[in-house]
Amino acid sequence: MLLWETLRLYGPISFLQRKTASDTILTHVKVPKGTMITIPLVMLHQDKEVWGPDADEFNPMRFQNGFARAAKHSHALLAFSYGPRVCVGQNFAMVEVQIVIATMLKSFSFSLSPTYVHKPSNFVTLTPKYGLPLIVRNLQLTR
Repeated sequence: MLLWETLRLYGPISFLQRKTASDTILTHVKVPKGTMITIPLVMLHQDKEVWGPDADEFNPMRFQNGFARAAKHSHALLAFSYGPRVCVGQNFAMVEVQIVIATMLKSFSFSLSPTYVHKPSNFVTLTPKYGLPLIVRNLQLTR
């Protein structure tokens, strides 16, 4: 739940681009074949109509009943894209990050430095504008 919510609010990319394979209709707008469409993920992932009134808040519990039930539309989270162009490494990435986090949390505790300023910066990828200063404590030394 924590990982999905992190990807929803702080996904690595801010938009996807796709070309229509055939004439189609999107929300009552006719889109001709070959049209490039930009999907603004930051806007989609924080849309209050899709995610509810707390869409701009970090709330991992929104995924407690499963991925497909977290939003009004079961495919509203596009952190790894969707359909035939979905990231082939999605499952591996999710397992890998869980293993890395579990391994790190066995030996260390992490907290944000008092100097941290929350300012995500979107350019090509999402990064913390002023860095991410952490206080890291070795749990083996405190026992």
